Amino acid sequence: MITIAKWSVEDYHKIIETGILSDRPVELLEGTIIEMSPEGPLHRKKCDAVADYLREKLRGCAKVYEAHPITLSTSEPEPDIAIVRLPVSLYDNHHPYPEDIYWLIEISDKTLIKDLQQKRLIYAEAGIQEYWVIDVEKRELKVFKNLLNGDYQQEETYTNGIILSLSFPEVQLLINKLV
Repeated sequence: MITIAKWSVEDYHKIIETGILSDRPVELLEGTIIEMSPEGPLHRKKCDAVADYLREKLRGCAKVYEAHPITLSTSEPEPDIAIVRLPVSLYDNHHPYPEDIYWLIEISDKTLIKDLQQKRLIYAEAGIQEYWVIDVEKRELKVFKNLLNGDYQQEETYTNGIILSLSFPEVQLLINKLV
């Protein structure tokens, strides 16, 4: 029988500080250091466009981070987009915590199953109120919300129209600008 050693977030930070992982794209998921998929041109282009659009729509309301770590109890993932509270000086000495996060977005062109299953559960267990997955291939947006017992109770799929986030219901977002 093989026993896998789990890493705490504190251990993970110590490993990062040594520089051992500096040339490897990794993230901590549920105590396991995972190598991230290489980012292709389509993923980068979509992530860039969505982040720019959200920055325009949420200016003065929230900070939009691209591919930066967030700190959860047993994970330190790097979601494609994190919409977090202001001021950014809150993050001078730590990455955003769950209470700092309005919602998270993953752009899926090669990681759809991981994003819909593993990451969905990690984010739900951390108490992230809203989680979006953009399926690049199908050009659709999956929205998860209504947390209960460590999972989202509601999943909606959009291909067009307007969406309102839970955190900023006064800001109308065009689905075609997201997918």
